[in-house]
Amino acid sequence: MGWYKSIMPLLAIETTCDETAAAVITRSREVLSSVVASQEQLHARWRGVVPELASRAHVERIIPVIDEAVMRAGVATRDLEAVAVAVRPGLVGSLLVGLSAGKAIAAALRIPIVGYDHVLAHLYACRIAHGDVLTYPYVGLVASGGHTSLFHVRGPLDAERLGGTIDDAAGEAFDKAASLLGLGYPGGPEIERAAAGGNAKAHRLPRPLANDRERLDMSFSGLKTALRYLVRPPGASADVPPPQGQKLADLAASFQQAVVDSILAKVELAVERTGCRGVIVGGGVAANTLLRESLEALGRRRRLQVLIPPRSLCTDNAAMGAIAWERLERGEDDGFDLDVRPGTDRAAANRRPDVRSPTS
Repeated sequence: MGWYKSIMPLLAIETTCDETAAAVITRSREVLSSVVASQEQLHARWRGVVPELASRAHVERIIPVIDEAVMRAGVATRDLEAVAVAVRPGLVGSLLVGLSAGKAIAAALRIPIVGYDHVLAHLYACRIAHGDVLTYPYVGLVASGGHTSLFHVRGPLDAERLGGTIDDAAGEAFDKAASLLGLGYPGGPEIERAAAGGNAKAHRLPRPLANDRERLDMSFSGLKTALRYLVRPPGASADVPPPQGQKLADLAASFQQAVVDSILAKVELAVERTGCRGVIVGGGVAANTLLRESLEALGRRRRLQVLIPPRSLCTDNAAMGAIAWERLERGEDDGFDLDVRPGTDRAAANRRPDVRSPTS
């Protein structure tokens, strides 16, 4: 491989849910550009992602987003060495838009296409943010709108799932809680803002499974139900107005604290089980200030290396598609029969992620 070939970047595409994203990344993991088109306003009316609308929006935005990423990177399409596409897990319609665009570009340029795992890519964001300071193994936490899972991460492409949510993901719980409290969408940032000035001890909300030391699973559905009964007690009229002022702040703070406590309990148990001396974190919920500060405090208390990406790399983005370089450097890529594997967090409960063979 010549000098010029060695500096040729890859194009990464991310369309697993409701963010249309593309990035151009060098072999040294330098992100030359990262473009994200959000669909938050599109889905706000329903306080959650509508899969069909998400897919249609991806179709409309995918080419402009890719063009913008290439332009910002200051490269020509002929300079690309490969195309990387998130192929699992996610919404099937959304995934197919990204994969179709990726295949078309790879075929036109006659360059390799490589699929990557969106969840493992969230953890790889720590590598992008912190460089070569990572020393495996780690306990990996991915907390987002669709996933809340713990992994024993032995390498960028080698992660064994230890446990995770058995019902709602943490981000989904935040969305539903925000709806109950009359707040906007997405729920995580809305709950965090409402919780400012609130008393997290004002309401005794449950931490399901937090004290269960036999399992590394989590549950947020019962917590959400407990909040519902505080907002609208059994038998109350359906048109009870949402809480305001200090009551709203206290409810939001109490709910947020319960979510963070539930996650922290299982992260600490995973550290004990695996013997890992570090924790890496990814996913949109990792943008939450209380969770970030609580994980950092855990690291200080237990003398752990805790690595969390900046908020821009926590929410869905294509820069984390840099994980595809790990496969390319092994001489691995995928043919044009590459397909999506939507899956779910719970469906993957007993499956070990392995992005080395995305179509298997």
